[in-house]
Amino acid sequence: MAERVLMKGNEAIAEAAIRAGCRHYFGYPITPQTEIAAYMAKKMPKIGGIFLQAESEIASINMVYGAAAAGMRVMTSSSSPGISLKTEGLSYIAGSDVPALVINVQRGGPGLGGIQPSQSDYFQATKGGGHGDYRMIVLAPASVQEMASLTIKGFNLADKYRMTSMILADGTIGQMMEPITFEDAEVETYEKPWALTGTKGERKHNIVNSLYLKPEELEAKNFERYERYRAIEENEPMWEEYMMEDAEICVAAFGIASRVAKNAIVAARAEGIKVGLIRPITLWPFPSKAFLSAADRVKGFVSVELNMGQMIEDVRLATQCKRPVSLCNRTGGMIPSPDQVLESIRNAQKGVF
Repeated sequence: MAERVLMKGNEAIAEAAIRAGCRHYFGYPITPQTEIAAYMAKKMPKIGGIFLQAESEIASINMVYGAAAAGMRVMTSSSSPGISLKTEGLSYIAGSDVPALVINVQRGGPGLGGIQPSQSDYFQATKGGGHGDYRMIVLAPASVQEMASLTIKGFNLADKYRMTSMILADGTIGQMMEPITFEDAEVETYEKPWALTGTKGERKHNIVNSLYLKPEELEAKNFERYERYRAIEENEPMWEEYMMEDAEICVAAFGIASRVAKNAIVAARAEGIKVGLIRPITLWPFPSKAFLSAADRVKGFVSVELNMGQMIEDVRLATQCKRPVSLCNRTGGMIPSPDQVLESIRNAQKGVF
């Protein structure tokens, strides 16, 4: 039996990153993700790694850019307003086609908001995050185990496709403790002939840059990048289905909201309501095919979110508006209760959306 250890979600991310081969971490403290930086500060010097608390979020993301350009597995972490400060650097990283892993343990907003859990950065993460045409792979854990396993998956995908992966978690999962194992995680390695490692007089200079002054060159680069994105949309969507075999109502939820939704679904089933769950694990690429298939079988959807309604737009797009979609939500750091979700399921069963 695999050895299990009790860990906090944020610490599970840090330990998983180390096991994935990350030896460079640059960050800046902000609640509710500071334990990631604290863990890295303690562990990195002991394994020959680099931990550096930068003077700002802007400095830390540019340090990530430099280490990524040199072919290193590198990570940074922050929370909502800190991620906003990093977005220019995220765009530079995307424009240079280098891999990196970014952690966002979300807090309530907008502005400084509050330190309680939220899912209000969904738009920011899934629609690019900064200026220009680009995407990030966005992974949404719903347990401490997934905080670990998706961190390793995030590094693998970043290297595979030469782009940024983001773990989009929430403060609840970052702070909760659960028993987990690291033994099933598969660490993949990729050659990086493009990296700035020194020519040693054996090859031409590599150039890592996001500046293209000739518009036709930039256009060609963007078209090429989106061919890669299309391959990701085809090959990399991840999702979980729960009690969907005979479902007449489908709940859509990710992260901590999906755990609340499962409790509500069990209660609804006890009342005779046939309801199930589709939980996106990749928020981008969004598991559109799973929702479109469900739209041919169910009579409606309920999107459960810790925001004012963001993923609901992707659910509607994925289902091509074949079925109505209602929103069950709390915001500002509040989490929907199972009873609130259950009431939304009851209304959907009655045809009230």
